[in-house]
Amino acid sequence: MATNLLQIETESEIKKRLETERARLRKIAGLERPDHFHRPVERAFTADERSRVTILFGGFTWKHEDLIRAVFQGCGYRCEKLPVPDVPAFQKGKEFGNNGQCNPTYFTVGNLVQYLQFLEKEGLSRRQILDKYVFFTAGSCGPCRFGMYEAEYRFALKSAGFDGFRVLLFKDSDGIKAASGEPGLKFTVDFGFGMLNAMHLGDVINDLIYQIRPFEVNQGETDRVFRETVDGLCDDLRNRKPFEIEAIAPDWAKPKFKNNKILRNTFNVFGKWHEHMWGKDYVDALWTARERMNFIEVDRLRVKPVVKITGEFWAQITEGDGNFHMFEFLEREGAQVVVEPIATWVAYLMYQAKAHAKAKWPVNRPYRNPEWYEFKKQFANYIGLRKKLWGIGAGQCMWNFFYHRTIRQLGGITHHLVPQTELAELAHPFYNQFARGGEGHLEVGKNVYYTIHKLCHMVLALKPFGCMPSSQSDGVQSAVINKFKDMIFLPIETSGEGEVNAHSRVQMALGEAKVKAKTEFEQCLKSTGKSLQEIRAYVEEHPELKRPFYRVPHRDGVAGTAAQFVLHVNERINRDTRFWRRSRVHGVAIPASSGD
Repeated sequence: MATNLLQIETESEIKKRLETERARLRKIAGLERPDHFHRPVERAFTADERSRVTILFGGFTWKHEDLIRAVFQGCGYRCEKLPVPDVPAFQKGKEFGNNGQCNPTYFTVGNLVQYLQFLEKEGLSRRQILDKYVFFTAGSCGPCRFGMYEAEYRFALKSAGFDGFRVLLFKDSDGIKAASGEPGLKFTVDFGFGMLNAMHLGDVINDLIYQIRPFEVNQGETDRVFRETVDGLCDDLRNRKPFEIEAIAPDWAKPKFKNNKILRNTFNVFGKWHEHMWGKDYVDALWTARERMNFIEVDRLRVKPVVKITGEFWAQITEGDGNFHMFEFLEREGAQVVVEPIATWVAYLMYQAKAHAKAKWPVNRPYRNPEWYEFKKQFANYIGLRKKLWGIGAGQCMWNFFYHRTIRQLGGITHHLVPQTELAELAHPFYNQFARGGEGHLEVGKNVYYTIHKLCHMVLALKPFGCMPSSQSDGVQSAVINKFKDMIFLPIETSGEGEVNAHSRVQMALGEAKVKAKTEFEQCLKSTGKSLQEIRAYVEEHPELKRPFYRVPHRDGVAGTAAQFVLHVNERINRDTRFWRRSRVHGVAIPASSGD
């Protein structure tokens, strides 16, 4: 009996030692089961805080930010935009953030920390800052570091001493909707259509500035006029009276709308849609903006290389230290910049959603290989996919319609959205459209599109240092350049330092683009059979040619604005017999030519 007890005790001791040793070895090998990460529970932003909590946001151009802020304020929110991120903000981001992040993260979170520290210096306590401010930004997931931005924001804020500062994500239901009670940030019809108008107006106005400013006769006039224009549009977005059917309905109908919520909401949705898109106040504001901008005097006979901007979303939009002030530098060096609208990114997301739905349908369909006589199953397979494609297609049509409608109402000279199908087809031999990350195939597709259609002399891709998706596309671009020999493509990696080196590289590539633009202009001028003095003389006699919204038809194979303008003026001269005869009287013979 004693022997059996000793044996049991010995086996128990052996098992215990084995478990201890096994645990030690698993710990050394890193196989010890970790505690699962749980996202920290954040204090909600509720409706009763709207009157005292300020929403902070940033990361766009000043045009977009002013218009977005006006929409927030018009919907009853307190809202402020953050300053343009600078190098000190980048350094604060590196100080308080993790290592190995891309510079949009460092610039953004460092800029936020820097602003909160400024508020603290102004006399606010940290408790007051946590209670009175929230940060609103985009959230996502995916193969690049953008999916880690939220965690990085919280980590850097905690490291800087602002633990508990609220970060609201556009894609995050917990950040937008309060855990209890009415959410502080509520997506209403007025808010949605207001943001749609703000984004489209910001894109079109940004494009207009970079089309007009390189050719302005009076230096600084474009910036001044557009500042006034954006302020006027902000006043309209901020002070617009919301449409309410109960307020405008006749007295006999008001009780029906008051007692029937479905009827009231239906009329309000369509009424608000019409008011935001076609309302008299909005249309009048656009007309006033267009007339104000059209008084800027321009000289389109200045020969400038056209530089198309592509690259990573943040780097190609920001206008500060985050991309080495590249747009300002290009204009200072004599280039005309073609910026990328945010609308292209939204169009890309919708196109990708449609393409992925088609590709995944053989797996996601409810019935596998139904027989020919199983009509219900076949119809279920068909209608399931079609409903999704029709819904996304309707969204694409509406997005394109309202964007191009804004273009028409603001002069009609800005660039239209490039068809996403064509971009995918052009990129396909080099980059698969289902390869995710960043702008995916867009960087390659836009490079090929703008080159083969002669819409620019040079493509400049701006991206953060070490950006994984952009590094992929840069590797592919070498094959693209080998196929299109006349292509001038330059990728620039941006960070908090290296501005002089980046500008130097751009100058070298821009030198080639200038030669290309000058050669194109001289060939077009020679084809007219007229001198530059004769062209200028005609322009001086016709002041409408000096207006920015004068429509110059685009000719295939010609990229430069000056070259396009020379060909158009030549055609007008050839049709203007009175100018031709008057020139003969003054001893200047202008021979007729085809103009092309």
